[in-house]
Amino acid sequence: MSDLEALKKEAAVRAVALVQSGQRVGLGTGSTAKYAIEELGRKLAAGELSGIVGVSTSEASEALARELGIPTESLDPRPLDLAIDGADEIAPNLDLIKGLGGALVREKVTEVQARRLIIIADHTKLVTRLGEKAPLPVEILRFGFLSTIERLREFLPGGRLRQPGAQPYVTDNGNYIYDAGLPADFDPRELERRIKGTLGVVDTGFFLGMAERAFVAAPDGVRELIR
Repeated sequence: MSDLEALKKEAAVRAVALVQSGQRVGLGTGSTAKYAIEELGRKLAAGELSGIVGVSTSEASEALARELGIPTESLDPRPLDLAIDGADEIAPNLDLIKGLGGALVREKVTEVQARRLIIIADHTKLVTRLGEKAPLPVEILRFGFLSTIERLREFLPGGRLRQPGAQPYVTDNGNYIYDAGLPADFDPRELERRIKGTLGVVDTGFFLGMAERAFVAAPDGVRELIR
């Protein structure tokens, strides 16, 4: 394990330390969130926690939770005590871009119900403004996707359909993702409203005002950032 991976695992351990027995926990998706699910499974197996129920944000996190013996259930209207997930960009105010792993809609639908959203990431995800390093993932319907992309390009000309191989990437919801390039100067909340108001768009990878804190792994250790 590289030094950075070890620090990411330490960040996950710090986040899972906030979990208490009997809680319903949102299980994030991605390479960093995986460490949190593994730590949660370890603590359950060791008897350090009990009565935990996980609510997964993707089919991959659901499979990992089951493999590790974490009881899971489907999302319902009850609130989650907390959710732990990664991020692709973290702004100074803890606004986020998520979705490079493709689970943005299930993550948002799940994590908006969490009383506390805890982010774990490495220091390369810190930015001075959203869109500095990563595109904004936008989940779009497969039906009429070319028309949806044209509508988005009217105000977001830089971007592309996510297509890692011969065929477009397909989300767990059966949709496509358009990775939009963001302008240098924009209001995230206004842009989110405009994107979500575009016919054919399901949701965006903007997670604004949702995260309570972040544990960020860096070469000099793990930093805790609080909104």
